[in-house]
Amino acid sequence: MRVILMTGKGGVGKTSVAAATGLRCAELGYKTLVLSTDPAHSLADSFDQEMVHEPRKVRDNLWGAELDALIELEGNWGAVKRYITQVLQARGLEGVQAEELAILPGMDEIFGLVRMKRHYDEGEYDVLIIDSAPTGTALRLLSIPEVGGWYMRRFYKPLQGMSVALRPLVEPLFKPITGFSLPDKEVMDAPYEFYEQIEELEQVLTDNQKTSVRLVTNPEKMVIKESLRAHAYLSLYNVATDLVIANRIIPDSVNDPFFQRWKENQVLYKKQIHDDFRPLPVKEAPLFSEEMCGLEALQRLKETLYGQDEDPTQVYYEENTVRINQEGNSYTLELYLPGITKDKIQLNKTGDELNVRIGNHRRNLVLPQALAALQPSGAKMEEDYLKISFKEPAQVG
Repeated sequence: MRVILMTGKGGVGKTSVAAATGLRCAELGYKTLVLSTDPAHSLADSFDQEMVHEPRKVRDNLWGAELDALIELEGNWGAVKRYITQVLQARGLEGVQAEELAILPGMDEIFGLVRMKRHYDEGEYDVLIIDSAPTGTALRLLSIPEVGGWYMRRFYKPLQGMSVALRPLVEPLFKPITGFSLPDKEVMDAPYEFYEQIEELEQVLTDNQKTSVRLVTNPEKMVIKESLRAHAYLSLYNVATDLVIANRIIPDSVNDPFFQRWKENQVLYKKQIHDDFRPLPVKEAPLFSEEMCGLEALQRLKETLYGQDEDPTQVYYEENTVRINQEGNSYTLELYLPGITKDKIQLNKTGDELNVRIGNHRRNLVLPQALAALQPSGAKMEEDYLKISFKEPAQVG
């Protein structure tokens, strides 16, 4: 299965691009599903057809669906939902309020990953196009396998064992005081089972022959900066971006004086998009005179993006986001972090893990055995790669 994730700052038109790409894939004979994982769904508006949680046929070879976190929670994590609801009701919340609040922050992202994994395992579709949440939420989604694994290995697994062992002893004293029971084994097992599924999906997300991210941006200063940050963070999580789509460019045929300043600025920002994202290919799509709602409007966007001959499932650019080079007994770990300066990066090594932090995003790299015994000795930025040198630790005494 080919997986294409469309993401970008809110309002840039990524849903329209995802829907138009789905149309082209279906036209080429690929059995295609466009899945919206954005809590603020707009895929139904784009197709101008009602969308539900399960795939609904749009036309030949094309299906669409909008993720419903409540249905996904009940179907895959029912025991946890019931336990959280019980706890909230014991604290005085009404039944409906408790059920709504049982979807804890971040669960939408987790269920988006689980839904992707299920479709990938079932293999019913040739192409899965994810109309993801805006970049910040999408990046949290993509970081879950990396960050979640760190917490599961160090905190959750030991806590799980302690909870199961102590529950028979503590439960008689706990429930009369709190009004609710301690979590049983079914509740405690569910998060770890979820993590195991997501860990398997990470191998798909980081395989740039199977999964690609397409960044949708607009020729505007703030949007471009957000897109550049997103590209760097995607590289940090070893998820490949293969194409940038500059959307809503005012056509040359628009001569109204009101748009003149906009057009002049867009000329500069279009150049910046091509320069800043090089060597990634950039496609341009105009600002249409109508909303991108309905198959007829999406057909025009599809033709603009892909013409008559292009296959959107191709890998437009292959970038090796993590490289390890050896020279004698020394090693260099190279991370592709375009647009990031060295002063924005923090490094820390603990045991066999290297922690890389840019702002509030973090990645724990489990180092190969050859590097795990070494210590970082320096770092520098060269041609958008952070190059970290490793050497033998200094001998004491």
